[in-house]
Amino acid sequence: MHTPVPDYLNEILRSCQFYNQGEVASYIPELARVNPDQFGMAICMPAGTVYEEGDAQSEFTIQSVSKPFVYAMALRDRGLEVVNAYVDVEPSGDPYNAMSVDPETGKPSNPMINMGAITTHCLVGEPEFTPLQRSDQIIDVLSQFAGRTLAVNEEVLESEYSHRYRNVALASMMRSNGFIGIEPDDAVWGYTRQSAVIVTARDLAVMSMTLANGGINPVTRERVVPEWVCRQVLSVMATCGMYDSAGDWLSSVGIPAKSGVGGGIIGALPGQIGIGTFSPRLDQHGNSVRGVEACERISRDLGLHIMELPAPSIEEIGQQSRTESGARLVAVQGALTFPTAELVLRRLEEIPQDETEVVVDLTFVSRINKVGDRMLREGLRRLGQDGHVVTLIDPHERVPSPVAHDRTDIPVVEDLNSYEDA
Repeated sequence: MHTPVPDYLNEILRSCQFYNQGEVASYIPELARVNPDQFGMAICMPAGTVYEEGDAQSEFTIQSVSKPFVYAMALRDRGLEVVNAYVDVEPSGDPYNAMSVDPETGKPSNPMINMGAITTHCLVGEPEFTPLQRSDQIIDVLSQFAGRTLAVNEEVLESEYSHRYRNVALASMMRSNGFIGIEPDDAVWGYTRQSAVIVTARDLAVMSMTLANGGINPVTRERVVPEWVCRQVLSVMATCGMYDSAGDWLSSVGIPAKSGVGGGIIGALPGQIGIGTFSPRLDQHGNSVRGVEACERISRDLGLHIMELPAPSIEEIGQQSRTESGARLVAVQGALTFPTAELVLRRLEEIPQDETEVVVDLTFVSRINKVGDRMLREGLRRLGQDGHVVTLIDPHERVPSPVAHDRTDIPVVEDLNSYEDA
């Protein structure tokens, strides 16, 4: 059989083609010449499968969709504390090119508007990097996010840089306030060059799924940035990624996202999906008209809103049963997270305090996060303290075994918050 997913995407594509309102970004001469009727979309799944329809292979410049990825690079290179000292994470409610700063400190509101994005651009790489070295490193890492080598549209770069004066004014304020340490023209050149990187909707789907996948590219399987960086970036995308329509987007679509005046939109829902759309007609906020409508449809039809009530993450936790040898058996199926691990601990709590062997079977557990791992191990330790011989069946070897029922080998967890992960 053929999966119906491409048919579904094609149906969205056809229905959204009737949205012809909006205009291309005419204030940038090269962008003003694009075909306004292009429309492509792609989704990337956690296993790396990509579905695409329409003009998903058409090339365009990434523009402001580069901002979350460059923010991720700055976080990776400088750390959260340093980056937070230079760029805030508060929604501005202002247009992307507004002079939006903290009235007391002069710090830019967030890294998704131009002021903040120019600042985070300057935080990538080593402080002594030349503008070209920094720019080349950014393009190299953007390529890692996409899983292929990306290039710069030199015509768009020249066209945008020749109209750089507002961004230079923003960068000059950042230099005056001490938030960037290089010449404003150099900062804006590098920022403009990152915006002129050529991508496709398919690239954007893979790039967004890399963020949604904890920093591991689902196609190449290479780690691009640490998991904590993705959590931070997606949090800022959710509240600031769609400029002064971020509140409407979070309410109606509910997927962390970022748009660009080149017509691209990314959506990244942690652990579930990466979305990339391309259509050049923009609304008054600078967001792709058809892209916004397509993302609304996907979110609504597929139940992907971040506030959607999730399906139960555990299918079954066996009641106390017995193995052939008389041991008490607790079989777990599904994902082991805090709420499901709490249910496992309550099952273990029901076991009488005696010398009976307890077998905990994780064969059909699909995923164990850090908290689920810590809680399970603490439960095993306490069973041992109660006098039970504990056997752990974990064919994927995700949780350290009690080692031949030696209860002293089960780690003691006094404080779940301070416990060091194995």
